[in-house]
Amino acid sequence: MRGGERLLEALCERFPDAEIFTLVHVRRSVSPTIERHRIHTSMLQYAPGIRRYYRECLPLFPMLVEDFDLDGFDLVISSSHCVAKSALSRPSAPHICYCHTPMRYAWDQFDAYFGPDRLGFMGSALMRRVMRRMARWDRDTSGRPSRYVTNSQHVAGRIRRYYNRDATVVYPPVDTSFFTPATAPDGDRRYALMVSALVPYKRVDIAIEACQLAGMPLTIAGAGPELARLERVAARVPGSVTFLGRPSDEAIRELYRHATVALLPGEEDFGIVPVEAQACGTPVVALGRGGALETVVPGTTGILVEEPSARAFADAIARAAQTRFDRTAIRRHAEQFGRDRFMREISALIEDSA
Repeated sequence: MRGGERLLEALCERFPDAEIFTLVHVRRSVSPTIERHRIHTSMLQYAPGIRRYYRECLPLFPMLVEDFDLDGFDLVISSSHCVAKSALSRPSAPHICYCHTPMRYAWDQFDAYFGPDRLGFMGSALMRRVMRRMARWDRDTSGRPSRYVTNSQHVAGRIRRYYNRDATVVYPPVDTSFFTPATAPDGDRRYALMVSALVPYKRVDIAIEACQLAGMPLTIAGAGPELARLERVAARVPGSVTFLGRPSDEAIRELYRHATVALLPGEEDFGIVPVEAQACGTPVVALGRGGALETVVPGTTGILVEEPSARAFADAIARAAQTRFDRTAIRRHAEQFGRDRFMREISALIEDSA
């Protein structure tokens, strides 16, 4: 599970009797803590093979989320990066929205997902009309939550810009009791690591090209619709690139522990991977935008890169490999993002809003 699922898991611990509403649920894809709750799904759940093409059903999401019947609940908490914030709750029931981001592909990252280089001229033009309607709907329904909470000051700014609403920042939970440094040295396994969904805005292609320029082997842990394209990029670029798919959490922890550096070449809303890596004592090379400005301390826990280019990242990777970072200091910085802090802050906020 990644950041959004980890946050849901923490909320499920806080509300063990809560019911969950989601457009699609793939059984055994989340933790037992989540699975033991009563889970309601939309009509998409019954479409054959929906797991393979649910992204193509995006224009249906507004109708489906508004179809959920939430009238029987005294408190609604939505975890939203697309449409969940627009669920219809009873007027007297507080609706607290933990907004990971306003709908990025409808607002400011259209080209990364639906540009002409991905869909062709006609396909991109059609999707632009669809996304304009989605953006209007997203804006017009932004008043439905009674309160917004978000994962970074960066996203709080986007919420003000697109929704004209204020948001309280509560950093998401990172399991710093699980992601810990190695107990003993394990030799020199010189490699850069990227743990990521393989989607356009993550800019995995920059990591591949940068590691080739820096002469650094790259290990990529993650899956997604960009896999085939990224494999073609890796095949064109001399160097060592290993795609691992979706390793277990234990395997990812080992990868963090022994990597030379963890990479974050895309602009993240918060970016849970840099914090997990730092919790394991591993420095981070990240684009100096978005959530990384709040989670990476330049020169102490990693290096921030000014521009999203392979050359700039290659130079930063080379500098990081030659720097003697204090892994204890890196770990200490990450501890402030732990689960206990999240549970305290979110519980206080919910009690204040109820």
